[in-house]
Parts: sequence; C-alpha cells; structure tokens
Amino acid sequence: MPLQATSGAASYDGFGGGVAAIPNYIEDVFSTYLYTGNITARSISNGIDLAGKGGLVWVKSRAAASHYLQDTARGVTYTLSSDSTAAQSGPFTGTVTSANADGFSLGTSTLLNGNSVNYVSWTFRKQPKFFDVVTYTGDGNAGKTVAHNLGSVPGCIIVKRTDGAAFWGVYHRGVNGGTNPEQYYLKLDGTDAQIGPNSALWNSTAPTSTEFTLGTASGVNFSGGTYVAYLFAHDAGGFGLTGTDNVISCGSFSCPGGVDATVNLGYEPQWVLFKDSGADGNWQIADTMRGFFATAAGRALYPNLSAAEAANQIGINLTSTGFVSNTGQLNGTFIYIAIRRGPMKVPTVGTSVFAPAYGLNAGANGQAWNAGFPVDMYIRDNPAASDFYTSDRLRGSVNYLLTNSTAAESNVAYSDKLDNNIGVFSTNAYDYRTWIGWQFRRAPSFFDEVCYTGTGANRTVTHNLGVIPELMIVKSRSAAGNQWAVYAAPLGNTDVIYLNKTDATSSNQYVWNNTTPTSTVFTVSIAGAVNTSAATYVAYLFATCAGVSKCTAFTGTGTLQTINCGFTSGARFVLIKRTDAAGDWYVWDSSRGLSSSTDPYLLLNSTAAEVTSTNWVDTTSTGFQVTAASGNNVNINGASYIALAIA
Repeated sequence: MPLQATSGAASYDGFGGGVAAIPNYIEDVFSTYLYTGNITARSISNGIDLAGKGGLVWVKSRAAASHYLQDTARGVTYTLSSDSTAAQSGPFTGTVTSANADGFSLGTSTLLNGNSVNYVSWTFRKQPKFFDVVTYTGDGNAGKTVAHNLGSVPGCIIVKRTDGAAFWGVYHRGVNGGTNPEQYYLKLDGTDAQIGPNSALWNSTAPTSTEFTLGTASGVNFSGGTYVAYLFAHDAGGFGLTGTDNVISCGSFSCPGGVDATVNLGYEPQWVLFKDSGADGNWQIADTMRGFFATAAGRALYPNLSAAEAANQIGINLTSTGFVSNTGQLNGTFIYIAIRRGPMKVPTVGTSVFAPAYGLNAGANGQAWNAGFPVDMYIRDNPAASDFYTSDRLRGSVNYLLTNSTAAESNVAYSDKLDNNIGVFSTNAYDYRTWIGWQFRRAPSFFDEVCYTGTGANRTVTHNLGVIPELMIVKSRSAAGNQWAVYAAPLGNTDVIYLNKTDATSSNQYVWNNTTPTSTVFTVSIAGAVNTSAATYVAYLFATCAGVSKCTAFTGTGTLQTINCGFTSGARFVLIKRTDAAGDWYVWDSSRGLSSSTDPYLLLNSTAAEVTSTNWVDTTSTGFQVTAASGNNVNINGASYIALAIA
C-alpha cells in the first residue's frame, strides 16, 4: 500500500550532504501474515523483499502441526521445525517454493497449504540492526568464530544443525539476568531452564558486531557438520527517518511472586517471543494479528510444541511504549525478543488506511467487509434503528463500546474478527444482515489508539501518532455512566464535547487539564470520563495527514460552501458536529453515497435509522461541500462546526 518515506514535515532528502539517504522501516523487513490454505500453488504478498535481500519464513498452522522454518541462506525449499531436533528436510516442491520481491510462494503441500487450514507466517528480512541469517560448517574446535552482517552486537542467536539431529541452541543477552549470558544457553525445542555455566556452546565468549564464537558442542560445532544461525539485533537503531529508531529488542523482565512487570521498549510491539529462563516452561509467541492481550481471547503459539494456538496464555497486555505482564500467567524471570509495531511510514492515500463498507454480511465465518488492509478499529451500525458498535484490535474484537451510550465495555461471542490481513470477518450467522461500517488502520499522522489505566491524578498518556492530535475521543472501558469525552483542537484545551450527546462545547478544566497535547503525549485531569483511579480507558486520536485526512472547523453560511481539505479525489468520509449550540454527530460516507443526488447520513450519538432523503453534504475534488439545503442543520448561518474528513 502507498506509504511515503517521510515522518511529519521532514523528508529524507539531503541527509549526507545532498545524497538521498533512504530510511528503513519495520514494515519493509518484518511481516505477520495470516492466510487460509487452499491446496493451490499461490503467492503470499506481504511486502517483504526476500528475493533481493534474503531472510527467513516461519510458518505455523494455527491448529496442531509442526512449525516450519525456511530461509534463503539454506535454500527456501529446505525445512526445519523448531519443535523437533531432526535434521533439515528437503528440497520440497510443495512448501515454500520461492523467495519473491514482495513475499514468498507456496506449493500444494498440506503442510503449509492444507485446504481450509488457517496459518500464520512470520517473515524476517535480512537487514543490518534487525536480523541476519548465516550458514557455516563446524570444525569441532573451541573458539571457532562465525562472521555475520547484523551490523550490531546480537541480542539473540539461534543455531540449528542441519545435517543431523541436534537441539536448537539459543544465546540471549538477558539469560542469567544479563550477567555473563555467554556462559549459558537455552533450547528452543525444549522447556528446559537456562543451562550453565557451560562453555560448550558459546565458548564463554560474548558475540560482537561482526562475529560470534562457538565451543565444541556438536549442536553448534561438530566437525564437518552444517549449521544455520538466526541473529536478532537489540536496540541498535538504524530505522526511521533519522536512522535512530529501534525496532527490535532482546531483554528480560522479572515477576517475583507473580507481580506485574512493566517493560518499557520505547515503542509498542507487534510480536513477542518469550520464555521463563529460570524454570522449565514453554516458549511462547504472541502477535497483534492473531490477538495480543491477556484478558480476552488472545492467542499463543509455542515454538517448542506442535500444539494448536491456545487462548488466554499470552500473559501480556500492550502499552504504547511496551507491555505489561499479566500476574495470573507469569511468575519468574523471562527473556524476550520484541519487534516494533508498524507501519512507521506516513500514508499518502486514504485507501491504505480507511475503508467504508455497506452491504449484506456474509454470515457465519464469512468475510463481512474487505478493507484491503489489516483493520485496527471499526465502527458498525445497521441502517435501521441500531446502536453503533465500536471494536478494535488492541482491545480485542470481541469487546465493543457503543458511541451512543455511556455503557461500559461489553463482549459477545458472535462479534466480528480482525485476525486477518484484509478486513473484518463475521463469526456468526446472527450477523447475516445489512451493515454499515467504517474501517481504520493505525498509521503515523493519521490515526492512533491508546489503552491506559486511570490514576485519579493529573497525568500524561504517551501515544504514537507522531504529530499533535487534533481530534481525540476517550471512553472509559470499565465504568458505566461515563461520557465519550472529545478534544478538538479548534475548541482549545479548556473545552470538551461528548460523542454520545448533542451538547454544545463546555469548559471543564478537569478533563484535559487545560493542556494542549503534543506529538508524543496528551494530558488528562481527574474527570471520571478520562482518568478515574484504576479504571481502564481507550483513546482514539486523529490528525490532519496531507492528502489523507483533515481535522478542521468551519462557520456555517446557509449557502453552498466548499471545505477545502487538500484532497485531490474528494472525501469518502465526513463527520460534522456543531459546537456553539446543540447538534448531532452527523456521518456521511461514499459507500452509501456522497453526491448531489444521494447522501444518506447517520448520527453517532443516536440509535436513529439512516436518513436517505436529504442532500446536505457532497464530495468535491478538494474535500467536501455543505449545501444550501443543509442550512438548518450542518450549515446554519453563523454557527460553528468541527469536522473530520478522510479521502
């Protein structure tokens, strides 16, 4: 999808004295891609250049079946299984058959492409300061070194013998609490606690930015044996516009007595591999695509097991800067590899981050709406009188809030699913009806989401929007009766309006603490709507993104007027609210019609049915128009309005 190689108002041109320095982004080197097998040769297009750069494809059925790891260093047709000590198998013509410029191809083997079987694939591209894969031949001598191109000191190294049976040896900088980790090792294929002190694997020698050292253990250095090593960087920078952003971390955390541990990565992760290093226990992998939360239907997979993914075994809740362990599931000292959430690029077209939808749901387990991208948040309603359901990936799609209600978060078994790469899927025949929906993807400068816990005292909340939010919508998840508090930049930091109400803007110092948000944090005071002690909250943040979205304000004229949003192909979504007096939250979108002849609207603050008999808002190339016919509603002469438009 089109995403520009810039961040904010900056550009990458001119770094290095006029020579373009092309930045690296996590979405170019890592992908979690979900697919359903069909026993037909096919290509998986995940945007990762394996043909030109090389890397690793790790595939696991979400049902009971082995893990399969295939990489370009050994040849992608050779497989290894992390849940087995066996030598590599292959070459195969039916598993991963080729490394492509935008992903990889699959054959017809039921191992990786079984009919109607759901799979997850994790793709790691070779890139300095992120990941490398090397092969070597052992010589049996202590002190043998193996060169690598990671460009930084590895935080984790995983080695597997390929010509014979052997365990998967793991070096991790966090083992033994980070003290002399080179004297210890773990087994990726087993549940064993850390083993050591022992020089047999790493020769008691710490890796460097150019090589790692081996002992004499046959699992890593049998004379004449062949091996593959996967190397992961740690907080090495190298990414983002300035080349200083970290995208991968190899660390550790402790939960003595099951006490929550807060891990600060400096970013929100999308993938975490972790294990209790001090005790026997399974390795676990969690990712945002399948569900990455401890309190709902999260999903864990186990590199050392062929077991199906399991619910509520994650033990981790995400934050905007890292994650928090869940005391009910973690109790010990854990090592982890964490990878940053993407995309890091700023979008350039609205279709890459927003999709309206309208039509008949496909029924049980069928596709409801095709957005063309992974959906992070969606709002849906029935054209008839109905509530507005708001769900998102971060809270778990089984959980919903109603924009027209002060009710706390609830959940339903027949809710929609977001564990796919292209949109929203239904899970129950109950949904076999016509729905209206709006689908959003989180992206810098466009839209972000933050979940946080209230403190009852003035505080800041970190976000990852990358620019100053211009529209913020906050709702209590755990406490009923709290309003949907809305901050709008044109109204200033002393005023608040409410998404579930028609009220005009009002002054309230206890909501935003009279403090304007910044590009990294927003501030909340002690109002129950935003910051009751121990209550949980969700915040949705929007900003103006050139050519993609516009947060704006305008004054009604009672006559046709154009709201210039800087678009080139018109608006596909328009939200308008009057602020100087009572007024509803009107929504129009292009899937139902946004033209001079058809522009039905819905009200986010109401259960009222869709109104189809008006002509109040039209799309125009630069944004949208409010017509003379809307003069008594969203274009009253002299009235003040705020609006959000998306191209």
